[in-house]
Amino acid sequence: MLKFAVVIVVSYLLGSIPAGYLAGRIAGIDIRRAGSGSVGATNVMRTLGRRYGYPVFVVDFAKGVLAVCISVLLGRYIQDKPISPEICGIVGAMSCVTGHVFPVWLGFKGGKGVATSAGALFGLMPLAAAIGLIVWLITFEATRYVSVASIATATVLPLTVLGLTYAKHTNGMALFYFTICLAVVVIFRHRSNLSRLLRGTEPRFTRK
Repeated sequence: MLKFAVVIVVSYLLGSIPAGYLAGRIAGIDIRRAGSGSVGATNVMRTLGRRYGYPVFVVDFAKGVLAVCISVLLGRYIQDKPISPEICGIVGAMSCVTGHVFPVWLGFKGGKGVATSAGALFGLMPLAAAIGLIVWLITFEATRYVSVASIATATVLPLTVLGLTYAKHTNGMALFYFTICLAVVVIFRHRSNLSRLLRGTEPRFTRK
């Protein structure tokens, strides 16, 4: 229990680092009061441009990767009895995404968890993450909606992981259940985007 408690706390605090909010403060604005109000990389990109949007995405992505790596190490070296590195990584990944979506520093109102989820999945299962990236890019190029690409990827990932599990690329079904949880979180956090899509008011990235 001590091991899991340490993994959860460390990963949550790592995920709760509000990169988008800090970028907005550096630029002289409160990003929560601009654009969609999200502190995620997409809103930072739309509001402040690539100069701020790209670094925020990199930080949010890196949080997921680091949370998995740190959790695996903690699982191996805290206490005498080892725990499955995959299980520790999954617990750390979910805690990190939770920290990003519900950061204690911002009144539990954070981003939508896409970049952090992508980083966590990359740390756990790079092949599934690569397939998810391809799905995201294809969907985004076809629609120019970040929200549609993110929702489509979140929906496809559990099926991808399930297929890879049956192909013996993963051990057990833990990663499959993890991606289902990620999909639920991502889709739930995009409910306002879905509402705007239905009304035809969702902004899209136009080609230059």
